[in-house]
Amino acid sequence: MTSAASLQAEARADPASGVGAGDAFDAWVRDTLRRTEHALAVSLPPADTLPSHLHEALRYAALGGGKRIRPLLCQAAGDLAEAPPDALDATGAAIEMIHVYSLVHDDLPAMDDDDLRRGKPTVHVAYDEATAILVGDALQAQAFYTLSALPLPAERRIALVRELAQAAGSRQLVGGQAIDLHSIGHLLGQPELEQMHRMKTGALIRAAARMGALCGVADTPPNAALYRALDAYSAAIGLAFQVVDDILDATADTATLGKTTGKDAGADKPTCVSMLGLEASRALAGALRERAHAALAPLAPRGRRLGQLADLIVHRTH
Repeated sequence: MTSAASLQAEARADPASGVGAGDAFDAWVRDTLRRTEHALAVSLPPADTLPSHLHEALRYAALGGGKRIRPLLCQAAGDLAEAPPDALDATGAAIEMIHVYSLVHDDLPAMDDDDLRRGKPTVHVAYDEATAILVGDALQAQAFYTLSALPLPAERRIALVRELAQAAGSRQLVGGQAIDLHSIGHLLGQPELEQMHRMKTGALIRAAARMGALCGVADTPPNAALYRALDAYSAAIGLAFQVVDDILDATADTATLGKTTGKDAGADKPTCVSMLGLEASRALAGALRERAHAALAPLAPRGRRLGQLADLIVHRTH
C-alpha cells in the first residue's frame, strides 16, 4: 500500500526535481491524504449496513491504500481557485471513487485478470466476481451522490457532475479501456497509443484538476487563463502518468509496485515501452514533465503545488 510516508520518500528520490525540498510539501501531502481517507470513510456506507457483505467489500476496495494522486491534484487546483476545503475534500473523494471502481472492474477476469492491487488481493479474489462488479457499480453511484450533496451552489454542483460523467464515460475512461482490450495482439502507432492513454488514464486526471478549480470558480471567460493552464498541464501529466506506469510494469518488481508486473508484455498489449523502448519512454516522460511545468508558467508562483505533483508523478518508483 502507498502511504503518506512512501509518497514523501518518492518525492525526495530525485533531488533535482525540487519535490519535497521543504517540509511544507510533505505536510500538505500528508494532510490531503488524511482528509481524503476521512472523506471516503464518511461517504461510504458503514460495513455493518445491510447488505453488509457488499459494504464491507466496498470499503475494502476504497480505503487504506493508493497514491490518491487525483485527490491531490483536485486539492492543488482548488487552492488556486480558493475553493472551500470541505468541498474539495468531498470532490476528491468522489473522483477517487470513480478511479477505484475502474480498478475493481479492470482487475476482473473478463478484463485484465489481476490478482493483486495496492499490495493486497483484488476484490474479486478477496470476495468474488459478482461482488466485485457490484462494488464498482456502487462506487459509481456513490461518487455522483457525493457531488450532489456538496456545500456549493446548484450550478456549481451540476458542473462538477457533468465534468466527472464526461471523464468516466464511453468517450473517455471507459472508451480507453475498450480500446485497450481490443488492442491486444495488435500494433498501434504512437498517436493511437497516446490517444488510448489520454482516454483511459488522462481523462480522470484532467477532470481532477478541473473539478478542483470548479469548486472555487466557474469555467467562464474571466477565468479562461486558469482553465487553459490546467488543461495543458493535465494533458501532459495524464499521459506522463501512463508512460511511467508502462516503465514501471517493465522494470519494477511486484512487491514494490503492489500489483503484478510484466502482465502487459505477457498479454501482448501495446505499451510505450514495447513501442518506443525503455530509454525513449523515459525521455518522453521527462519531456512531458517539462511540458507540464511550462503550462503552469502563467500561474507562477501559485502553481507550485501542481508543479511538485508533476515531478512526483514522473519520478515515482511505484
